[in-house]
Amino acid sequence: MPTKNPRINVVLEEPLYRIIRELAEKDGLSLSMVSRDLIREALELREDAALAAFAESREKTLKEADLSNHEETWKD
Repeated sequence: MPTKNPRINVVLEEPLYRIIRELAEKDGLSLSMVSRDLIREALELREDAALAAFAESREKTLKEADLSNHEETWKD
């Protein structure tokens, strides 16, 4: 069944192609679906790394006086 989703053509080295093909065969999925899932996972890992770097940079400028304790945060 045709899809209206955007498409990407990718050229892979033979060893990488073999790995993706083996994963697809093992899981009973198409090459396209395995590739999509691997790209999604890679993007999530990059996002996590970027957010961790952002949090680390914010931690460096954090002042103890600006922090709230549990009672201050949750009081009515």
